[in-house]
Amino acid sequence: MSLYVTDSLNFLSKLSPKRIWNVLKVVSSFYVTKWTKKPVQWGMPFTISLEPTTACNLRCPECPSGLRSFTRPTGNLKKDFFRSTIDDIYKELLYLIFYFQGEPYINPNFLDMVKYANEKGIYTITSTNGHFLNDENAKKTIESGLDRLIISVDGTTQETYENYRIAGKLDSVLQGARNVVKWKKKLNSSTPHIIFQFLVVKPNEHQIPEIYKLAEEIGIDEVKLKTAQVYDYKNGNPLIPTLTEYARYEKQSDGTYKVKNKLLNHCWKLWHSCVITWDGLVVPCCFDKDATHRLGDLKNQSLKAVWNDKSYGSFREKLLTGRDKIDICTNCTEGCKVWA
Repeated sequence: MSLYVTDSLNFLSKLSPKRIWNVLKVVSSFYVTKWTKKPVQWGMPFTISLEPTTACNLRCPECPSGLRSFTRPTGNLKKDFFRSTIDDIYKELLYLIFYFQGEPYINPNFLDMVKYANEKGIYTITSTNGHFLNDENAKKTIESGLDRLIISVDGTTQETYENYRIAGKLDSVLQGARNVVKWKKKLNSSTPHIIFQFLVVKPNEHQIPEIYKLAEEIGIDEVKLKTAQVYDYKNGNPLIPTLTEYARYEKQSDGTYKVKNKLLNHCWKLWHSCVITWDGLVVPCCFDKDATHRLGDLKNQSLKAVWNDKSYGSFREKLLTGRDKIDICTNCTEGCKVWA
């Protein structure tokens, strides 16, 4: 059976009547919003990103964790807070992304939390730089029931890899991937679906064919090529690829650059998902890396109360009338792609 089919069937197995009904309500409200141009919200988010930690071992140049540039505090998601949050939302929740900023495996309770979410029938996914996938953690990853594991491999040689993954060791990452593949086979597990994510930047774009060969050699299920977000792009940036299909930005006649996609005044993410930081803040999406737009705090409110609060409604209304006026939207190429 195709690995993609296996992963798809696994995802579909997480559906329940209540989750299906919630998805239908959310999708319907999004289309009603587009038609009426007024914010209508039915149902609860069925995709949530939960941040295990803001700490990271690497120094990637376009990442707040790597740059150590947060204005918000650094910390780890606490197990008790995580469990109470999941207990409150799991009946509607379908897809849980264990990632926002930081390296998830730095949180010592990370895999215990994955296991708890798995026991609640939620499809779980995480993204890692791969440096903590030693033999023990690889085995625990399989045993946790994690459904999808994204490993960032942004180069096929150490010289190229460390151009972006500063302080990273490619050999450690590849050995970690081999450990996970080994334990997946030993434990006869169909999960996680393992992905090599290749962030395409100018220094590594020549290695795109090689990442596919490397993934096949190790036994990785899938390779995903990801376009890179850069903050300082207007006058060009050494990370912007020359292969235009992998660049989020395009050069204009005056020599400056702009984001390729048209910034539409609607965003699917604001209707079906949200992000919860390690300390319980609710923010609209993954582009709000410093949690500037704080729409609620789960230490004081339930997610249902936050989701239906006037602050969220006001943010959705602002988005419908002028998305180009919202700072986190101006460098976004995601929300406008889906359901456009």
